[in-house]
Formats: sequence, structure tokens, C-alpha cells
Amino acid sequence: MSSIESETVALSEMERLTAHLRTQIEQTKRGEGLEFEEDEEYVKLQTENTKLKHRLAILNKAIAAEQNAHGSTAVIKYQPVKLPSTVNEMISITEHLVDLFTNAIALAFPNLAGTQAIISPVNATAAKFGDYQCNSAMSLAKTLKAAGVNKSPRDIANEIVKNVAPSPLVAKTEVAGAGFINVFLKKDYAVHAIENILRNGVKPPACRKQRVLVDFSSPNIAKQMHVGHLRSTIIGESICRLLEFLGHDVLRINHLGDWGTQFGMLIAHLEDRFPNFLNESPPIGDLQAFYKESKKRFDEDEEFKKRAYNCVVLLQSGDANSTKAWTQICDVSRQEFQKIYERLDVTLKPVGESFYQSRMIEVVKFLASKNLLEEDDGRKIMWADETSSGIPLTIVKSDGGFTYDTSDMAAIRYRLEEEKAEWLIYVVDSGQSTHLQNIYRAAERAGIFNPKIHRADHVNFGVVLGEDGKKFKTRSGETVKLSDLLDEGLKRALDKLLEKERDKVLTPEELKAAQESVAYGCIKYADLSHNRTNEYVFSFDKMLEDRGNTAVYLLYAFTRICSISRNCGEDFSDLVKILDNRTKIELEHEKEWKLAKTLLKFPDVLVKISKDLLLHTLCEFCYEVATVFSEFYDNCYCIEKNKSGEIVKVNRGRILLCEATAAILKQCFFILGLKPVSKI
Repeated sequence: MSSIESETVALSEMERLTAHLRTQIEQTKRGEGLEFEEDEEYVKLQTENTKLKHRLAILNKAIAAEQNAHGSTAVIKYQPVKLPSTVNEMISITEHLVDLFTNAIALAFPNLAGTQAIISPVNATAAKFGDYQCNSAMSLAKTLKAAGVNKSPRDIANEIVKNVAPSPLVAKTEVAGAGFINVFLKKDYAVHAIENILRNGVKPPACRKQRVLVDFSSPNIAKQMHVGHLRSTIIGESICRLLEFLGHDVLRINHLGDWGTQFGMLIAHLEDRFPNFLNESPPIGDLQAFYKESKKRFDEDEEFKKRAYNCVVLLQSGDANSTKAWTQICDVSRQEFQKIYERLDVTLKPVGESFYQSRMIEVVKFLASKNLLEEDDGRKIMWADETSSGIPLTIVKSDGGFTYDTSDMAAIRYRLEEEKAEWLIYVVDSGQSTHLQNIYRAAERAGIFNPKIHRADHVNFGVVLGEDGKKFKTRSGETVKLSDLLDEGLKRALDKLLEKERDKVLTPEELKAAQESVAYGCIKYADLSHNRTNEYVFSFDKMLEDRGNTAVYLLYAFTRICSISRNCGEDFSDLVKILDNRTKIELEHEKEWKLAKTLLKFPDVLVKISKDLLLHTLCEFCYEVATVFSEFYDNCYCIEKNKSGEIVKVNRGRILLCEATAAILKQCFFILGLKPVSKI
């Protein structure tokens, strides 16, 4: 490798680190719920990153010249992205504009080829300044100045605009102020995209399809699901729905805690309570009470404790009677879990820790063959990296048993090598962050996980708090059972509906459907609408409010939107037929155009969430759609009536816009796990 190539490699690494730091700043700000603004540190990193890219482009040219001098035909060259000439569907506008202006920068300034354009949407209150903005000129001016080229940001912006390729999305571009490039969208594109929704349904933006494994929920056998499982279950289900909508091949895995020393005491207690368990299934009514009884005996009775330990040995050695007792206990638990999952409309494939027992034996042999295990006071440990820093993984305990570290190493190996997953997502509380980072790094060190071809995300989340600001518990101080929480939600939802006298206008079946929609929807939405990295206060009173960013407000708004076409006196059941009859969506009124542009953000929102897995962004989008629709409805008559209440005019184009809004909201609701009803 030449000296120039060596420096290029070093610069590439510096560029990667700078980009990583920039990402950390963005994630930190999002995590704190702050409005994203360019602070001094961000600007510094951004400028440094752009400088590095400029130097890299120069060095690449030098390498190409050096290679040509030695007879090599390999020339490093920037290849512009192919842009579509026509678009009838909704696409990610931000990604399209990034490609468009990145190409323009490369054409205007060849030495800066590859510098990614900075694109941001314009606030709706400043619509006169365009719909999107390219803010690259300022940072490029600093980069050029560092290279000895003095050019004002405004001049740079003008050069970029001259080289912007025609786009089916862009009506015009304008340079404003110190060098901002304002981008105005074409109404024709919006009309075509919305008509496509009405003809073909809501479609996802294009993305590279991957095999994704999502590990979520993960309760422990013989214990009741409690409020602590709520966040993992709800967040994990929504992530799966999002990724499936985007076209990924998603494996939904429930990593059940169904193995370990606690099963010795459960089996021993089962043998005593139900001695005929081999011939008939034990009638265990309350598994939580059964667990507490066995734990009490384990703590207080030494003879029972010895029997319990012996039962563990028998279970792990494959003893038939112990295995049957264990299976019966697991079956009772899974049946109880399934009741919760059905109520929450959650789909999971249970794969317990026991599944990895044989694979744990194999992973120990595998790690030993790579000389990655060290002896430590009778244990076999593994360091996550070669520096032997941090906390080591305990792969084998001093008594020869396995640990969570062992099962997680076996699991990640199985998921990547046997299931062929390319992307792993662990939906686990924030307290597991260090552990999971160690697992990723150890798997990488062992050659199991390759960050160049695999992606692994820890979807961490904060705890649920009570209204007193403390960890959510019952008055007696016990953890809140998830079944009790859902029951309370149903009761509160019904009370709210009766308070609004909905029982007088809804049939009993409609009232029950509305009750479940509101109860389960408000619980899910209250969780998902908060940044998952933060704690949140669980309050039925707040989540059942019909104003503000709540499930109740959105469900009412959706029902109201759907009722417009029903009440217009015309048949809107066949939207394609109406479009074929030359009904036009005009977008002439500013509120029509504002609503259309809001709907066009849908692909951008999904692309963003697929990168950071922060679902509150989708909730914010739903609330924005609902509030912008309210502005539209208040200012743009869809149905005009005379003083007698008779319909005198139907604006079919606006009703089509209502139907498109309902379609987008319905898809968002599905991803979030909300079930809208036609009447509420």
C-alpha cells in the first residue's frame, strides 16, 4: 500500500468516526426530546467531516493518477444516482432530494463529489419559503476555503441550483438569504401520489429487504406477565408490523425464560402437590401463587432445597419424569401468556432458553477452539475484546453450569448462522445495555457477528412510572399484573363512553367494539407516543382524554373523517370508479395543499423510524395529520347544505382527499396496533 493509500484509509476511518459522533449527538438530542438545532459542537463536527471528505476526494484522484502511472485501469470515480423521470407513487421526498442535490454538488464541484447534501423540511408556518430546504452551501464554503478557494455560500448555492437535474417532484428552486436553497414541490406529483393511494392502497417506500429477527416480550415461565413486560411487548409488536409493511422477512421471537435452577423447586413442589401428574395434567389455577409457595419452601426447608437441586440435575440430564413435569408447568404458563397476547393482538413464536441447551454446549466448544476462554476461579470467562477491559462474560460457571451469557452467545450464533438473520433487534429494557453490547462485541470477536453484513440494535426503553413519579406498583407495593391493567382499561373506557352517552346511539356490539378499541388503543398509544428511551407516567385519566395527542382523539378524528363520505349522499365505495369518472383533486386552497403535503411525509417518517426505531415519530405524524385535517375541514367545505339541512353541493375532490387521509391514518394505526372502529 502506498503512502497516499495509507493516508486515505486513515482519513476514511476519521470520516467514519466523525459521522458516528454526529449520529450520537442527533440521537442524544432526540432522546432528550429536544428540537434539533445546529449547536456549536454539531457544526464543528459537520465542518470537520466535510473537510475530510474533500481531502479524501483529492487523495482518491491522486491514487487514480498513481494507478494509471503503473498501468492500472482502476479509476475512482463518483457515480451519480439515477433519478426517476416520472413518479406516480409516494416516495421518501427527503431521500429523493438528498440524491438530487448530492448529484448537483458533485457536478458543480467535482472535488467535493460524494459530499451528501443536507436536506430539511420547511416548517408549515413558513410555506412561502418553500417546502424543503438544502442547507449545504454554508458548510461547503468552509471546506472550499480550507482548500484555498474563497467562494460565498450564496455563490455556491447558485452553482448547485444550476446543476440540479429535472425532477418530477420539484416545481422550482430558489436561493435565499446567505445561501439557503428553497425547494418547492409540484402539486401534480402530490395529486398523482394521492390518486395512487386511492387506486392501489397505501404502499411502503422502497428499501433493501432483509431477514430481521425481533426478540421481544420475553416473560418468565411460572410468573405472571406484569407491567414490566408491557413496553417490550407493545414496542416489539409495532416494530415487527413496521418492518413487515416495509417488506422485510421478519421473525418474531419470544425468548421465554423457561430454563434454570428455579425449575428444580417448581418440579419438586409439583411432585408433592400433584403426585399423579404423570397420568393427568395438574390443575394449577394460579401459577403465580404456585411459584410463591415453592419459593417459600425452597427458602425455608433445607430438605426441599436439596430435592430441588437434584430435580435440576435430573431435568438437565433429560430425565423423563422431570421433563414431563417441566413441560406441564411451561404449558400452563404459555396458555396464560397467550390470553394476554390475544387481547393485545400480538403475534409471537415462543423460543425458550431451553431451546439453546444443546447449542450452549456447542458454543462453549466453539469458543474454546478459538482460544477465547480463560480460567478464572474455576469459571470459564470470555472478554468481549482483546484488551480484557470491562466486564467479562461468564460462559461456564464454577459448578459447570451455564449462564445468561452462554445462552445469549448460543442464541446470537443460532440466529445469524442457522436462521440466516441479517438484522437482529433486541427489545429489552435499558438496564441490559451493557450486557447486550458485550454480547455483540464478543460475537464479533468470535467471528459470529460481522458488522459489515449484519446489523444489531438494542431497542432500549425506560421504566413505567405511577402518577406519584415512582415505579408503577399496586397500593400494596406489588408489581401490577398486566391482565389487571387491561381489565382496568376496559372498565375506564366503558365509563368514558357511557359518560358521553354513546350507549344511546351504538348497538351493544358496537359499544363493545368501541370499548376495546379505546381501552387497548389508549394503553398502547400512551406507551408508543413517548420517546421509548425515557420513563413515562402511566395515567388512565390522561390517556383517555379526547384532546391532544392521545389515542382517543385520533380514533374520534378517524371515525369523523370516515363519516364524511358516508354522509354526503353519494356512493364512495368504489374510489377507482370515481377517479375514472374524472373527479379531480385540485389542491387549490392553501389548506388542501397543506394537508396533501402532510400526507406526503408518510414515507419519510417510515424511513426515519427504520433507522432509529423510535416509534413516537409515527405518533407525532398521526397527530399532525389529524390536526392539519381539522384545519382543512374547517376551511374547505366538502359538503354544502342549505338552511334546511339539505345537501346542495358535494365537492368530490375534497372527499377523495378525506379518503386518502383516512387510508394513511389507518395504515399508521395498524403499525401502532390501534384498531379503529366505524362508530365510536
